[in-house]
Amino acid sequence: MSDVAAVENLVKKHQALTSEIAKVIIGQEKVIEQILLSIYTGGHSLLIGVPGLAKTLMVNTIAQTLGLDFKRIQFTPDLMPSDILGSEVLDQNRNFKFIKGPVFGNIILADEINRTPPKTQAALLEAMQERAVTIAGQQYKLDMPYFVLATQNPIEQEGTYPLPEAQLDRFMFAIELKYPSIEEEIEVVKTTTNDETVQVNTLLSADEIIEVQHLVRRIPVPDNVIDYAVRLVNKTRPGTSGATEYVNNFVDWGAGPRASQYLVLGAKAHAAIHGKFSPDIEDVRAVSTGILRHRILKNYKAEAEGISEEKIISELL
Repeated sequence: MSDVAAVENLVKKHQALTSEIAKVIIGQEKVIEQILLSIYTGGHSLLIGVPGLAKTLMVNTIAQTLGLDFKRIQFTPDLMPSDILGSEVLDQNRNFKFIKGPVFGNIILADEINRTPPKTQAALLEAMQERAVTIAGQQYKLDMPYFVLATQNPIEQEGTYPLPEAQLDRFMFAIELKYPSIEEEIEVVKTTTNDETVQVNTLLSADEIIEVQHLVRRIPVPDNVIDYAVRLVNKTRPGTSGATEYVNNFVDWGAGPRASQYLVLGAKAHAAIHGKFSPDIEDVRAVSTGILRHRILKNYKAEAEGISEEKIISELL
């Protein structure tokens, strides 16, 4: 199949996936689009929202439509790294045998990831970056495709630990879930308080997802779009030549080079699902908030004046 036909096929598949997910999840179209974009590009997503906004259900439903091996890890304050990665045990012949933990799957739902201490959070770092796990000096490769979709309660809540910057940077998107509108909430209550169960069909296989990831990487990007993405990221860094007065005033740390890579990859995937064969600056802008939100560290002045990361990003755009 030519790349042109493959992009057209992806548009159809994406629409079918979105309709299938909408059988269970009412509204939240933008959130679902960003999660799917991260899957098409091989990135990870962090869903941030108060309890009860169907974050877990959303990841569960997406996993069902993709027909991937799905594992859920409930993060708790007493969770240990070996509970995630697995551990070595002695078998009957007194030999050490490695028992794989739940990190070995295709889609890993890290539920309430910020309710566990940083030591355990860090257990996911190698899996997210290298797609491998090292136990007792032995490296084990993970099955592809591999995604971590994590949910997190807002930091202000009781019993939460902030995620380390190194971990946050591994996530392609940080996606904020808002409360549904009145109409959506009425629809949610109607569909969830009756006795019917909705069946979700599998629409993409693991091999097809890997093929989509290769397709996205093959999409050509004009130099001016790459230039725009890199300059946008550069503007978030206080004290550099590209930084605006606004950033110098309100930002402690800006985004690193990984943000530029994700902006270009995200723009490629965003263009592809809208039937375009090459991304433009609008595609970069469309994915920029989710990609930059968790990579900008505000200073105390921004906190005091109630300036959000979104406000800083919209000023840059």
